[in-house]
Amino acid sequence: MSHDVVNITYNIVVAFVSIVLLALIMVLIIICRKRPVESEDSLPHVKLFACAYPFTDIEAATDGFNPRRIIGTGRLGTVYTTVIPTTGDMVAVKRINPLFVLSNAGFGFSSLIKSLSLAQHPNVVPIIGFSEAIGERIIVTEFMGMKSLDFYLHHSSMGAPPLDWPMRLKIASGAAQGLEYLHEGLAPPIIHGCVKPCNILIDESFNARVCDYGLSFLGAKERRGLLGYVDKEYWVEKGGLRACKACDVYGFGVVLLELLSGRRCGDGLLVEWALPLIRDMRVLEVLDPKLFIPMDMKPNLLRLAKVASACVGNSRENRPSIAQVAAILNDLVLQV
Repeated sequence: MSHDVVNITYNIVVAFVSIVLLALIMVLIIICRKRPVESEDSLPHVKLFACAYPFTDIEAATDGFNPRRIIGTGRLGTVYTTVIPTTGDMVAVKRINPLFVLSNAGFGFSSLIKSLSLAQHPNVVPIIGFSEAIGERIIVTEFMGMKSLDFYLHHSSMGAPPLDWPMRLKIASGAAQGLEYLHEGLAPPIIHGCVKPCNILIDESFNARVCDYGLSFLGAKERRGLLGYVDKEYWVEKGGLRACKACDVYGFGVVLLELLSGRRCGDGLLVEWALPLIRDMRVLEVLDPKLFIPMDMKPNLLRLAKVASACVGNSRENRPSIAQVAAILNDLVLQV
């Protein structure tokens, strides 16, 4: 083959490759131009941190923390209801007890609340804001007119409707799922620190929603409202007063006993009374007299009692995880 023929062949190949590349480039340009730009609505939702509200705005919204706006008082502080003027949303405003504010003055309150506000689950009450001032710490959460499990179990004289067996199972299962999310669905996990009926709210559909999570450090030494809902290790553990996942499981076991019996915790007396009866298979003696259990549900009643016993009757190392408890309770709900 002559030198001229080789050159012609080479030029033809180069030209062909160039044309193909040019065509590909043109196609890519056309595709990119036609590709729609994603709107904000089409982008995945990203949970933002809780809003920081000026304390003067919170004070004004609650009419100077008017007692008529109080909807609850707990071991950590007082809860008010109000409406945020800028959004029109009704919220719950927890004003932390000044004694706890002073004893935790050097703690990064805003950083903690921002971290806790990332918790988003159907069985958890979301934190939407906070406020700080000298001697003041405020936490703002969603408010939907919910009453606590404590109200439904122990305030029938105030008009609380009785909870039947399916409702109690549903509430127990929902609360367990909320705690499971806090323990296993977040990194780092959130330890509740004070699992009890007052901290389980019930919405209009009777779904349980866990509140006041991650705040136990504020009143770690305050025995009032905590005694009986944390295990003995909490008070005697080396290094002092520390909540953990197993401690939350203990508190949840006490909640299960209250659901079963209709009795209050009594600073731990409920566990001392119910545990021997459950271990002796005398579960019907534990049962709330107002509660009717169909005969075919008796095995499920026994199973729930055994779960409660495992939560409160074992050491921290031998307790079930909240995930294991949630799985059993979910199974019980499906069988109703």
